[in-house]
Amino acid sequence: MKKKKTFRPTESELEILQVLWNKAPATVRQVHEAMEHNRDTGYTTTLKTMQIMAGKGLLARDTRSRTHLYTPLVSREECQQDILGKMMNGLFKGSAARLVMGALDSEKLSGEDLQEIRAFLEKFDDKKP
Repeated sequence: MKKKKTFRPTESELEILQVLWNKAPATVRQVHEAMEHNRDTGYTTTLKTMQIMAGKGLLARDTRSRTHLYTPLVSREECQQDILGKMMNGLFKGSAARLVMGALDSEKLSGEDLQEIRAFLEKFDDKKP
């Protein structure tokens, strides 16, 4: 049986992935400029981190032109599922209910957020036999 691939990006790698999930393909310069709004980091740091990510299999690098283009090889959903699974099994002792209640309890939710959550939960009620 093939072991499921896990994604363990660092905090900096997650920031880069966030940019690329919205703007891929993108150059290092484009990623760096997008990240500068939230974080003061050097261009060479962004470049090195993206090169490491390509080596880890998190990013693909297109080298056909002078400015390399990067694309994520892991989807936002895959990454979220891996991180949530790790959190649920570690911090919440395998309880999805504890994870969800902890997330909901720690955030101020808008009416729109609550409506979206209720609609999502109704899907599970509809699946009951």
